[in-house]
Amino acid sequence: MTTADFNDTHPFAIKCQGAKNVTSYVLGHQPKSFDWRARGAKAHPWKRVPDDVFAAACEQLNQIIAIGD
Repeated sequence: MTTADFNDTHPFAIKCQGAKNVTSYVLGHQPKSFDWRARGAKAHPWKRVPDDVFAAACEQLNQIIAIGD
């Protein structure tokens, strides 16, 4: 996730509102970032995105790598 405003018009950025009304973006075209544990990253403060945002990210990823029907 990122809060960079230029992602607002990016076709693979999924917009979501978080704590304190902060706008963030899940970048569906960056599956390398999905395994944050393997990269040694820390869990996002939200811990989990809303179900609709997760579903949209999975849908975009499916268009890229065909993860299933």
